[in-house]
Amino acid sequence: MDYGFHATIKGPFETAVQRVLDALKAEGFGVLSDIDLQKAMKEKLGKEMLPHRILGACNPPLAYKALQAEANIGLLLPCNVTVRQEDGGDIVVGFLNPDLMVQLTGSPKLKEVAEDASARLNRVREALQS
Repeated sequence: MDYGFHATIKGPFETAVQRVLDALKAEGFGVLSDIDLQKAMKEKLGKEMLPHRILGACNPPLAYKALQAEANIGLLLPCNVTVRQEDGGDIVVGFLNPDLMVQLTGSPKLKEVAEDASARLNRVREALQS
């Protein structure tokens, strides 16, 4: 099983991040955390890298259902979405595959939640590619 799926988009990095945020919001996701890896690597290690952010996306109703089904599922939440610039300027948006929750836990109770989250994140990917 792939642990993620991706979309490649064009445009300035910050515009791409905003497009991702807007598309996530349209599918009921908020962003609980926003880690700027480019900034962190510069501050902590003095290393330069292309823009790269990790967005901790959360759909509260889905997160609640998942937590009711499996108390320890918080270890796999929120749904991480990465936005990174490649050398050629393309922006790659990566989505963690929610089906991993079912595979890693072996909990059939999470199947419905994972399918719903996967469908929503795939719609985000499709919206970004259109």
